[in-house]
Amino acid sequence: MAEKVRVRFAPSPTGLLHLGGARTALFNWLYARHNKGTFILRIEDTDRTRSTEEYIDAIIEGMRWLGLDWDEGPYRQTDRFSIYKSYADKLLREGKAYYCYCSPEELEKRRQEALAQGRPPKYDGRCRNLKEPVPGRVAAVRFKMPQEGETVVDDLIKGKVVFDNAQLDDLIIIRSDRTPTYNFVVVVDDVDMEITHVIRGDDHLNNTPKQIHIYRALGYRIPAFAHLPMILGPDKTRLSKRHGATSVTSYKEMGYLSDAFVNYIVRLGWAHGDQEIFTRDELIEYFSLEDVGKSAAIFNPEKLLWLNSQYIINSTAERLGELVMPFLLKQGIIKEGQILDREWLSKGIKTLKERSRALVELANSLRYYISEDIGIDPKAKEKFLNKKSLPYLIDVKEALKRLDNFVAQEIEKAFMTLVEKHNTKLGNIAQPVRVAITGKTETPGIFEVLEIVGKEKVIKRLEKAIKTIG
Repeated sequence: MAEKVRVRFAPSPTGLLHLGGARTALFNWLYARHNKGTFILRIEDTDRTRSTEEYIDAIIEGMRWLGLDWDEGPYRQTDRFSIYKSYADKLLREGKAYYCYCSPEELEKRRQEALAQGRPPKYDGRCRNLKEPVPGRVAAVRFKMPQEGETVVDDLIKGKVVFDNAQLDDLIIIRSDRTPTYNFVVVVDDVDMEITHVIRGDDHLNNTPKQIHIYRALGYRIPAFAHLPMILGPDKTRLSKRHGATSVTSYKEMGYLSDAFVNYIVRLGWAHGDQEIFTRDELIEYFSLEDVGKSAAIFNPEKLLWLNSQYIINSTAERLGELVMPFLLKQGIIKEGQILDREWLSKGIKTLKERSRALVELANSLRYYISEDIGIDPKAKEKFLNKKSLPYLIDVKEALKRLDNFVAQEIEKAFMTLVEKHNTKLGNIAQPVRVAITGKTETPGIFEVLEIVGKEKVIKRLEKAIKTIG
């Protein structure tokens, strides 16, 4: 029987959950779900100077928004220091690690000298064979790396990658302040949590040979490694803030749907034929590391926005009504505690969802349905709310006042009667009314818009427009 897959996502809480981290989390989650395995969340917070509780909360919030539920965790490395110490002590006892008494200043001086002489700036090993402690010095613990031969990484994505052991440093595994270092704790955690597959960004590839030797020294089986290609911006440089928002929470705040975001990031490096849009169940069914590409993925914000619009179009108005509420509140379109009729809101959303690429746009478009008062675009006002349109606006107001059944069909009949009366085109009457009621020159069908705005607000806005023309 094949061993049960156990994978982990191990973010460092020194910043928000960004696009690359979200994709790593997603690929691990999909691999676990596809193989009916276990997905573990582990917070790598040993960098005490840069790790914060706020970042931990933001990472967890981002994971929840993405719908990436974990089976174990979140574990925190700062809760596990005694475990790391016991493993370091084991390596010291077995002569696979040693105390290093070199000060940070001495190490930096030697590093600069090596660089000046064209040598690799690696540790020169002078404490490697010390028999006695150095008085007055606090020691760090270094791991003994092999000094000859090669280390081969059989990567599930990149294939065989070979490293020359002579280039590897005797790395510090416990600092002189007794805190453990990344390359050591990551191996101990993966051993302790029985991780079978390490799926992570290829910026970690150079750490892999060091970690392999620590696995071997501890006497544990080495997991399978899969290093994901980098994500680049549209200009083919490393993705950064200048390419737009990079944190997951900022996409949530801009009104992206989590399913659309997941669908987009899974396609950054992975494909299943020519299919573009996937349900969660399809992603779980189809996902495999064999279909992850070797080359860097290009982030295209326009493609993400297009995909988001497709998800909005294909979502029910009722679901969008739930999702848009926080945006209506944030934009000041509704007040805290204000209750909207959900059926009425769904009706308005149905008219707007094909025009909205994000929930922020949808919220702003709903403004003229919900708000008591609306602002009018100055150019539209100048062009359509003038002496020429005044008779039309007055007649429309009176005709609509007389309507008992304020529905699109009856509103249209009233308009067509006025078109005949004035012997003009529908647009000459409808467009000034559109601007008076919505403040915009482009909206869904005017009769449907008027029905949803409602008779009372429509009459009030027409009266205001008539007054401003004078």
